[in-house]
Amino acid sequence: MPFVPFLLALYTFFRAVRRGLQDKEFRGILLLVGAILLGGTFFYALVEGWSLIDAFYFSVITLTTVGYGDLSPTTPGSRLFTAFYILMGIGLLVVFIERMAHYIIVIRNERHQTTPESES
Repeated sequence: MPFVPFLLALYTFFRAVRRGLQDKEFRGILLLVGAILLGGTFFYALVEGWSLIDAFYFSVITLTTVGYGDLSPTTPGSRLFTAFYILMGIGLLVVFIERMAHYIIVIRNERHQTTPESES
């Protein structure tokens, strides 16, 4: 059952998001990440003529610096937008990932924390 570790990771991810939503600053970061991904998705769909799925995929792949190269901007305007999109988006995504890592660590520490009775 190779999908079990994936499901556990997904469960932990959503628990971390739920925990983060209690923090006002995290909600703001999450909103900005959603806005920048949505903005990039609509830009590439409109300007490049890509489907919404391809445009979203390219936005995520670009901001996570994976860059498979299967899609790329073709117009000078799209290339200029992409340069600024990367400069703005990568920093924001790094902050989001750092916050997610923090909440995942908190959740794992709570799970592995020993109780005084178990130490005896």
